[in-house]
Parts: sequence; structure tokens; C-alpha cells
Amino acid sequence: MEKITKPVNGFLALILSLLLVCLAAYFGYLGQESPFMILAATLVFIAAIFLLKGLMIIQPNNARVLSFFGKYVASVKENGLFFINPLYSSSAITLRAQNLAIPTLKVNDKIGNPIEIAAVIVWKVNDTYRATFDVSDYLNYIRLQSEAALRNLGQTFAYDHLEDESAAITLRDGGTKVNELLEKELNERLATAGLIILEARISHLAYAQEIAGAMLQRQQATAIVAARTKIVEGAVGMVEMALSMLSDKSIVTLDEKEKALMVSNLLVVLCGERGAQPVLNTSSTDTQ
Repeated sequence: MEKITKPVNGFLALILSLLLVCLAAYFGYLGQESPFMILAATLVFIAAIFLLKGLMIIQPNNARVLSFFGKYVASVKENGLFFINPLYSSSAITLRAQNLAIPTLKVNDKIGNPIEIAAVIVWKVNDTYRATFDVSDYLNYIRLQSEAALRNLGQTFAYDHLEDESAAITLRDGGTKVNELLEKELNERLATAGLIILEARISHLAYAQEIAGAMLQRQQATAIVAARTKIVEGAVGMVEMALSMLSDKSIVTLDEKEKALMVSNLLVVLCGERGAQPVLNTSSTDTQ
């Protein structure tokens, strides 16, 4: 379990060690006449080095993990110059937010279609004890676990609603919800290493190249059918309105055959892709 401590200020130890170095030099100068001074200079210099070894500088948003002959002592998260037991060993670890770009992975979605998916996550160290002692290399750990979480997400949901019309969430239309699910799974996986995910977002999502062309044609066909459906619905409404107005205003009386012909002509005009080319009858012939 992580233990936070704040060592004593290191400036006093720094000044004292510099004074000891000066004193050792002075004793060394006097040692030209007395061997005892040489011994005193050596001992004072060793003491100065011992004090200097206990000095520790911690930059902002960084930490040091302290251990004593293999036993965890505490973690220091304050920044500045500190003095610790010179026999402690310390390892530096950054607490700054970092980016990790998960490379594009090829996976099969829920329906079995091959897709390409990639993500970008923002993370930082939350527990220095776990990051240092519970995993051998937390940088490699987060990379492998992030790829595993992204692969699992791609296999859990369908690419879009064309593949699974009953799906509440799809990778393409899920948006924020999909990102939240990815962030939640990453936090669960990385808690062992004392890491926390600040943000996770899908950065690339597409069908794999081998089916991309076929899926594009399918999407285009679906869009065309949907558009044609709207056009036909509108055309039928317009034809119904035209027949009703002709009948209500007694403009012309049509029998069933003439109504069928009129409906056919109107539907051709309204539903056709190109503008209709009318044919005008400029002559009349009397039939005997």
C-alpha cells in the first residue's frame, strides 16, 4: 500500500555538506605538518559525501519511491530539495499525464465482420507503490492491456446498425458511450499497476480493406432505397391530392380507366430520376 511522506528540507544538509568539504580541504592543508590532520580531513570528507548522497531533488509532478535494503519505506510526491537517509535507495517516477496511441488493430466485430480500430488514451500514475512493485514494467503493461481492452471492445459490439438493427449501441454510432465503456474497462485492467485513465477515445474506425468496397456498396444501396421510399410516399400523396381536388372542384370527370392512366403518368413524372419530357398534341382529328 502506498505511503506518502515529506522528508526534511535539504538546504540545511546542503550547506552543512559544503562546509564539511571546505573543512576537509583546510585539514588537508594542515596535514602537511601533521598526519592526524590527514586522517581528520579524510573522515570529514567522507561525512560530506555521506550527507550529499542523502540529498534528493524532485521536479514538479514527479515522485520518488524510497526503499531500505529491499523494503518499501514510503513515496515522496512533494517537489523541491529534500534530505533523506543516505542509505535509502530511491527510484524516480513521473506523475504527469501521458498520451498513448494504440496502433490500428484488425478484429472481428460482434457479427464477425473484420474491422480496423484504434484509440488514443490519456493516463497517469496514481499509486507509485503499485506502479513500482506490483508490475515489472508499467509502461509495457499499459500498452499490452490497452490493446487487449480495445480488441475486446471491438468484438463486443457490431460496427453499425446495418449489421445489427436491434443493437442499442454500435461502434460507429455509440460515440461518447463507447468511449466511456473503453475508459471503464481500461481503469479496471490498470488498477493493478496503480495507473488511472483520464480519457480514452476511438481515433480510427473502419471496415477492413477486404470488405470495405462491399460494405460501401451496401451502405449506398440502403441510402438509395431509403430515398426512393420517401419519394414514392410523397408521390402517392400528391397523386391522391390531385385526384381529390379534380373531383371536389368538378374540373373534369374521370372514369376508372382514365384515373388509372393519370395515376400512372403522375407516378412516372414524380418518381423518375430525370425531368419529364411532355408531348403536346397540336392537332385534333374527328372520329366518325
